[in-house]
Amino acid sequence: MIRIFIAVFMLFNCIMIGQVSSSETQKQIDQTVWKPFQKAYEALDAVSLNAIYADEVLRVTPEGIDTKNVFKSKNVERLKASKESNTQIKLDFWFDSRHTNDDTSYEVGFYKIGITADSKTQYLYGQFHIVLKKINGIWKITQDWDTTTINGKPITKEDFEKKNSLRF
Repeated sequence: MIRIFIAVFMLFNCIMIGQVSSSETQKQIDQTVWKPFQKAYEALDAVSLNAIYADEVLRVTPEGIDTKNVFKSKNVERLKASKESNTQIKLDFWFDSRHTNDDTSYEVGFYKIGITADSKTQYLYGQFHIVLKKINGIWKITQDWDTTTINGKPITKEDFEKKNSLRF
């Protein structure tokens, strides 16, 4: 009986240590990836935004698959054009699920992008699936998939408002 208790106790401690470690890792990811990502996106800073990605990235959107990092040059063009037109961007997001170990994290969530131009704001909503890998001690985005529809239905304000946006 005492052996069973000790085995259960040790298993419980291992589970708790793993959960604390995962939680701490996700906090680290928030501060080193997601906070800078949001800041760079809103500042229209393509250089800082692209630096958050790994050298080799699988990027998937409804338009197709990019394995050549074309999206990075598109980030530069798009954010430069936004600056030149005095467009402001506000990015909000939250996580639906996160699975993290010591060197890999798979994160799914919803985003809202507010684009303000000529005193009018338009909102875009979507879902993302991101894979992060720790490369040379630094968390980097290695896979980035997003969509504006689920099962053929557009993602809406109501979908986004199911949870509160993250605040860093």
